[in-house]
Amino acid sequence: MPDVRHFDPDTVLEAVVRLFWEKGVAATGIQDVVGATGLSRSSLYATFGGKHQLYLAALERYTQQSSTPFLRRLAEDGRGLPAVFDFFCALIDVRCAGEYARWGCMISNAYVGAENTDADVRAVLEYQHGTLRNAMRSALATARSKGQLHPGADVEASADLLALVAHGVNLRSRAGVNAPELRRVVTAAMEGISSSRRSPAGFGDT
Repeated sequence: MPDVRHFDPDTVLEAVVRLFWEKGVAATGIQDVVGATGLSRSSLYATFGGKHQLYLAALERYTQQSSTPFLRRLAEDGRGLPAVFDFFCALIDVRCAGEYARWGCMISNAYVGAENTDADVRAVLEYQHGTLRNAMRSALATARSKGQLHPGADVEASADLLALVAHGVNLRSRAGVNAPELRRVVTAAMEGISSSRRSPAGFGDT
């Protein structure tokens, strides 16, 4: 058996995250992983197991390094609706420009992939969706206390709505929809729950 101590598993897993994130699970074979990491199949199997175990490890790493910190900042931000606007601004920026443009979100991508039928993958996805929804709910509860929500806006339902909008931004950006169009959709959703029925100046600009 190869001596797996000759490589850094964290570095390898980071390369695997990028591969699955950009290409998707169905389009990624073990040979692609071999090519991206420079490791032999035997070293990969000895360290991570098969493709399924490798994908699960990559998905968990993505949530820990990308999704969870992003959502924690939203949940802990005490500004209410401005925090939600900033969340969507940052989300659209990273999905439409820069190194990871048009890659979407590894979590949202998995929801529409065949991997969604796997119980282990589904558990990760549902946990992350719950984290997203709870972060939205926390921000909206703050917004309610500050008088920023429309009187008819329901915090629970609005949190569900905005969580779905976030998934939509992820998936639509991967499909090539541009930033101004995504901003218009988010602006409409936010204006629907805002007490002023207006979004921050410039958010919906093209």
